[in-house]
Amino acid sequence: MLKIENLTKKFGDKVAVNNISLEVEAGQICAFIGHNGAGKTTTLRCIACITGFDEGQIIIDGINIKQNPMEAKKNIAYLPDNPELYEHLKGIEYVNFIADVFKIDKETRQKRIEEYAKKLEIFNDLGYPISSYSHGMKQKLALVSALIHKPKLLLLDEPFVGLDPNASYQFKLIMQELANSGTAIFYSTHVLEVAEKLCSHVVIIKNGKLVESGKMEEVRGKKSLESIFLELENETNN
Repeated sequence: MLKIENLTKKFGDKVAVNNISLEVEAGQICAFIGHNGAGKTTTLRCIACITGFDEGQIIIDGINIKQNPMEAKKNIAYLPDNPELYEHLKGIEYVNFIADVFKIDKETRQKRIEEYAKKLEIFNDLGYPISSYSHGMKQKLALVSALIHKPKLLLLDEPFVGLDPNASYQFKLIMQELANSGTAIFYSTHVLEVAEKLCSHVVIIKNGKLVESGKMEEVRGKKSLESIFLELENETNN
């Protein structure tokens, strides 16, 4: 579903992402972990066609995003770490706007809005202006909007930040349901305990370079993901 080959992204003289290659197949939940500034957000923004890149290629469901970005975008949803919403709109107006962008019919959107908004406990607040929402409520609304078209590839940047415990639990269940139906999920996180339990695969990045990737159980072996991550960090620093 997602194939990255020799991706390099520079900001002036700084190499933010350095020649990384990876794949995330349909039905996989893949954790993308690394220290602050490792290149996770930049990589996700490149995949989402928000940030251009200098070298390499990104293929989404067989579509090269540089050759056909609009077609590629139809297959993805991207949730940044700090979603910027149109705060003058009501919650329901924003979700319907996103549904219109992806040309979701009325019956389908109503069903999905009700399903996801109720699970994330935001349904009763959809009639209020987004400007009145807390950070957690905005995160929930952004998640509902990201799921409205049932993307083939779901890209998430620290999706659990700001969510209350019940919403976090419900969203983990939603992620598992999506993966079971064939959606590929690639998400960055610092919550390694959750990643260890939730994800089938993991990618670890350090200073823009990929240092480890593969199936979760193979990467961590008999150790915890936290200990593996810290060991790789120390090895790279020495």
